[in-house]
Amino acid sequence: MGVHDGHRDRLRDRFREHGLDTFNDLNALELVLFYAIPRRDTNEIAHALLEHFGSLHAVFEASERELCAVPGVGIHAATLLRLFPQVMRKSACSKADTIKTIHGSAEAGEYLIPRFLYEQDEVILLLCLDSQKRVITCAEVGRGVVNASETSIRRIVETALKNRSSSVILSHNHPNGLACPSVEDDRMTKQVFRSLTLVGIPLEDHIIVAGEDYASFRDMGMLTPY
Repeated sequence: MGVHDGHRDRLRDRFREHGLDTFNDLNALELVLFYAIPRRDTNEIAHALLEHFGSLHAVFEASERELCAVPGVGIHAATLLRLFPQVMRKSACSKADTIKTIHGSAEAGEYLIPRFLYEQDEVILLLCLDSQKRVITCAEVGRGVVNASETSIRRIVETALKNRSSSVILSHNHPNGLACPSVEDDRMTKQVFRSLTLVGIPLEDHIIVAGEDYASFRDMGMLTPY
């Protein structure tokens, strides 16, 4: 038995009996690292990660390159740490997929919010609906700085047409920001609205997501002037 085996066994037993509620962030991270670093004291590495990134949340949001820059963190540990938030997003999206029809902003928000979990980039999604407001697909149509470039608008229109959409809902996130439309968001929405109108596909809404909050252009009356 190694020098740290007793400590590892105690933490595992504690988790099996009580879950993570009795763990602080350090112990929780230490436990996770057991499964990628079998022969070292992960307490020290967990300390280094929390000190470097400032919080458990920030550790799980870090890139592979940033994680591997912390002493003691190799490719296996970095992969495991990056896997956690992505699995959580997959799970949340799987739950949201039980929503089969979108009849308003509440359902759209519930469906879309999980798809932006842990995203550090601005991402544009297009929710394609059939004539009964049933979800056909939710496609990524842009990543990076959200703007009204011809390329992004062309991709939005092409995606809507490819999926034979009867209507669509545009959505993007504000990472580390507020679910509040900017001037650029309004300009982009107007151009997308007009471009889709030319091909006979209504833009039902534009949903902006920030964390667990969202804002609806339709609810705010911002689609009416178009």
